[in-house]
Amino acid sequence: MVRSKHDGYVFQVKTFGKAVVAGSLLVTGCSMNPFITKKEIAQPKSLVANSKIEKPEISSEGDTEFKSISTASHNTSASDIEKTESVKLVDAEEQLYPTPLEPIQAPAAGDQPVLTGGMSLQDLESIALANNPAIQELAATTQKAAGYREQVTTRPNPTVGYQGQQLADRGTDQHLAFIEREFVTANKLELNNRVLNATLSAQLQELESQRFRVRTDIQIRFYQALALQKQLDLIAEFSQVAEKGLDFAIQRREAGEGTRVDVLQSKILKSEVHLTQRQTRAKLAAVWREIAAISGIPELEYTKLEGTLPTKIDVVDWEGLATHIVTSSPEYAAAHDRISRAFAGLERQEVQPIPNMTALLGAGVDYGTNSGMLNLQVGVPLPISNKNQGNISAAQAEICRAQMEALRIKNAIEERLAVVSREYDTATAAIDLYSTNILPSAKESLDIANQAYQAGEVGFVQILLARKTFFDTNLKFVDAQSQLAAAQSKIDGFLLTGALKSVRDDSGDASLRDQTFSQQ
Repeated sequence: MVRSKHDGYVFQVKTFGKAVVAGSLLVTGCSMNPFITKKEIAQPKSLVANSKIEKPEISSEGDTEFKSISTASHNTSASDIEKTESVKLVDAEEQLYPTPLEPIQAPAAGDQPVLTGGMSLQDLESIALANNPAIQELAATTQKAAGYREQVTTRPNPTVGYQGQQLADRGTDQHLAFIEREFVTANKLELNNRVLNATLSAQLQELESQRFRVRTDIQIRFYQALALQKQLDLIAEFSQVAEKGLDFAIQRREAGEGTRVDVLQSKILKSEVHLTQRQTRAKLAAVWREIAAISGIPELEYTKLEGTLPTKIDVVDWEGLATHIVTSSPEYAAAHDRISRAFAGLERQEVQPIPNMTALLGAGVDYGTNSGMLNLQVGVPLPISNKNQGNISAAQAEICRAQMEALRIKNAIEERLAVVSREYDTATAAIDLYSTNILPSAKESLDIANQAYQAGEVGFVQILLARKTFFDTNLKFVDAQSQLAAAQSKIDGFLLTGALKSVRDDSGDASLRDQTFSQQ
C-alpha cells in the first residue's frame, strides 16, 4: 500500500503482484454537482465504444519492483581446449555457436505470443483515467458550468414590506402591507438557459477530449515500454553470445590461432552491447516515469508489461480518415457547441432591451375613514438611452470568432493527421522491408559467415561483425513496431495528445442573470 497526500489530493495505490490498481482518489471540495443530469454525463454514442474502461485484473503474486535485467556470463576455461590442436578449437566454436540467433519474424496478426503475468494496457488506462489531474480539473469545470446554468434560470425573489403614512396624525394614519415582484419578459430566462446549456455541452466535450488525450499518451508510452522490454530480452540474449565470443577470442590467441585484433574486436562488441543495454534500461525507466506522471500516481511502481507490438499493415485512406476524425472528434464537437452558444448569446442580447414589468400589490387600513385599502403599482423602464447596442455588436463578433475557431481546429486536426500519416507510412515501410527482406538477409548472411569461417575462408572478426549486424537489425525492427503502434494510437485517439497540458476552463458565469434583472 502506498499512500501520499499532495495539496488536498489523497492517493491510495495497492500493488498486487504485477498488476497495480489505483484506489480511491479523494479530491477535497470536489463532489458531483446536482445540476448535472445523468443524461448529460453519459458520453455520446459515437464515443462510448472508444471510451470503455476495463476493470483491471488483479494478480495474486507477490510485489514486483523495477529490476535491471542481468546479463548471464559464461567463462570457458582454457583447460577445456587443447591449445596445440586447432581441430579442437573448431569443435569448441561449434559448441559456442551451435545455431545462429533466430531473427524476429513478423507473425500474422493474432499469432503473436502474449507475455503473461504483467500489467496490460487496459490496467494502465484504468489507473490513468481515474487519477489524471487534468481529467479531475475538467470534471470540476463541468460542475461549474452546470451550476451557472442552474443559476441563470432562477426567477427573482419577491419583496414584501410594510408602508405607513400620516403616522404623526393620530386617527388619520394609514398602514399598508405589500408584495412586489418583477416579471421577466421576452423569455429571457429560457434564453439564458440555452446559452449556458451550450456552454455545459462544450465543457463535457472538452472533458471527453481530455480522456482521449490521457488514453493516447498512455498507449504511446505503453508500446514504447513494451518495445524496450523486448529489446532488453534481445540484448540479454546477445550479451551472452558476446561474452562467450570474447572468452573464445582470448583462448584462440593463447593457442596461437587468433590475433590481438580478434580480442580487441570482441571486447568492443561486448562493450557496445553493454552500453546498449544500459541505455535501453535508462530509456525504459524514463518512459515508466512518464507513465506514472500521466497516471497521476508518481509512486506507481514498475511492473513488467504484457501485450504485443503491431505487425499488421493496413492501407489507410488518409482523406477519408481526415473527414472521419473531424466529424467524430470531441474537440471539434466542442467548437461547434461554442458556435451554438454564440448564436444563443446573440438571440439573448437582442431581447435584452424589452423591459421587464414590476408590479406591487398592497393591502391595509385607513384609520381616518375606518375602511380597508388596496394599492396596485405597475412600472417598466423605458429603453430610451440604453438599447443594448454594444452587447449585440459583441455577440455578433463572437459568432464570427467561434466559427473561425472551429475552422482553425479543423485545420489543426488535418495538419496533425498529416504528421501522423508520415510516421505511420514510414513505420509500415520499415516493418514491411525488415520482415520481408532485411531480417531474412541478415539471417542468411550470418549463416554464410558461420560456414565460411568454419571453412577457413573468413576471419574471426567477420563473424563478429555479421552477428552485430544481425543484432542491430532486430533492434531496429522492434523500433519500427513501436513507431507504428504510436501512430495508430494517435489515430484511434482522434490525434489528441498532451495529457498534462493546461486545460480549457470555459465554464461561463452567472452574469446573464444579473443582466436580466438590471434592465440597464
